[in-house]
Amino acid sequence: MIAFLRGTLFKKKPQSIVVDVNGVGYEVLVPLSTFYHLAEEGSAVALHIHTRLRDDTLQLFGFHTETEKELFLMLTTVSGIGPRLAVNILSGIGPNDLFDAIAEGDAPALQTIPGVGKKTSERIALELKDRAVKARNRLETPVAETTATPRGHRLVDDALSALLNLGYSPKAAREAVEKSSSAVSEPNLEAIIREALRLLA
Repeated sequence: MIAFLRGTLFKKKPQSIVVDVNGVGYEVLVPLSTFYHLAEEGSAVALHIHTRLRDDTLQLFGFHTETEKELFLMLTTVSGIGPRLAVNILSGIGPNDLFDAIAEGDAPALQTIPGVGKKTSERIALELKDRAVKARNRLETPVAETTATPRGHRLVDDALSALLNLGYSPKAAREAVEKSSSAVSEPNLEAIIREALRLLA
């Protein structure tokens, strides 16, 4: 089982990247919370990995920190939450805020995450509250810090792609991205996406 990857970022797009490890390209699905920390293509990258084998299909899920990986694994134990939805949940809220919401049993806060309905948010709050309380104080530092951030039209394209991956319609996503890119004081991908999600909510 693959638990960790360190290599070169060969290709990246929101929620899916390719890591080149000694000439072998690994496709890794990542939440936006991890995507925010990636540098430009060609840069070094290190990720905590969860390997999932199901129906003869091998999938790798990558995370910037063990905290994100732990949250992902916790979420997938809840009835009705598969790995794709778990990734979307991590994409819709920061890991610290997610830990807090679960630990406090704050179902209404969880329901604001795209793709999470009332019943699902209540299941998360009920089933994971005790585990989140125990785990919340074990937040650790990232595997690796990165510095580069895309600029200009690429910011808009990446933000738009992220919202489309979360299930928003192209029209609604583009309008939200256009408004958020002009509204934030210091444009960067994380700020644009967070403001766009706020507008769409």
